[in-house]
Amino acid sequence: MRERKDSEPAMTPGAPVGVVGAGTMGVGVAQCFAEAGYPVVVVDPDPAALSSGPARLRAGVRMARLLRRRSSPSTGAGAGAGPGGAGPGAGAGAGTPAPSSPSPSPSLEDRVTWSAKLPDLAPALFVVECAREKVPIKEEILRQLDQVCGPDTVFASCTSCIPITRLGSVTGRPDRVIGTHFMNPAPLKDSVEVIRAPRTSEWTVRRTVDLLAELGKRALVVRDAPGFVTNRVLMLTLNEAAAVLGEGTADAETVDRVFQDCFGHPMGPLRTADLIGLDTVVDSLEVLREFTGDERFRPCPLLARHVAEGSVGRKSGRGFYQYPEQRQHPEHHLVSRGGASHG
Repeated sequence: MRERKDSEPAMTPGAPVGVVGAGTMGVGVAQCFAEAGYPVVVVDPDPAALSSGPARLRAGVRMARLLRRRSSPSTGAGAGAGPGGAGPGAGAGAGTPAPSSPSPSPSLEDRVTWSAKLPDLAPALFVVECAREKVPIKEEILRQLDQVCGPDTVFASCTSCIPITRLGSVTGRPDRVIGTHFMNPAPLKDSVEVIRAPRTSEWTVRRTVDLLAELGKRALVVRDAPGFVTNRVLMLTLNEAAAVLGEGTADAETVDRVFQDCFGHPMGPLRTADLIGLDTVVDSLEVLREFTGDERFRPCPLLARHVAEGSVGRKSGRGFYQYPEQRQHPEHHLVSRGGASHG
């Protein structure tokens, strides 16, 4: 493999950002880039995901604007961008000014294109993979992207647990592979856990950090390891909270209230698990168990039973709590199902 130099050029002005996966996380990440003025191409092979994507994007934009107005009335609707205008990095890469245009800027929703074909990501110089937290699925996507995209394209995986070294090894560009662990809901989170593998180049890290800064997000760079920092700690907590509930030590409300009142957590572990999606929690635990060999990561019986019954949290209307007003059909497609991940 050719070793690249740090003097390589920035993203081509007007080049789109790619997102693989039209689940909750993929749509949220697409919203982040569109708010910053970037054209975005979202790819998912599932027709249902693509058909519902635009409506979910619009709902996410409305929700983000509402919550931002409540928390800071003087803040604009987007990170570095107004509701319909482009931010300072619109259509350009980190450090590259956007070209002037006499025509009006497209609306946020119009900046996002939906496709079922990975080859449509060929022009992208930065692709965020937001597939389900399964090693074979992510590896196959990265192999295909490696054939489709040019040699300068950076592949950023939104994996919540899988080591970036493993994912980069299936490509011919491990120096161009990095982890961008967005949290859910991505548009409302100020920070992103960025995972640097041993072979990730300094140039790739710098491009990623600069690009996230254009989205108004702080990059917290950590070394590569199973679960990184966030989920190496969080998934054990969620699993143990479910075990405590299953053993009858306390009911769900009390378990969460202990964390909120005693530790100052805004949301207890069981509500957090419901928000992430219990299926994603189980997938993450299994990945951690595989890569660490630690049986502490084996999903507890109650958690496994909820997933087997289809009670996977908010997205299904029921998990550790009931959410009748939010009930919807769970996403079964392979690529975007994992998009309901915490990150």
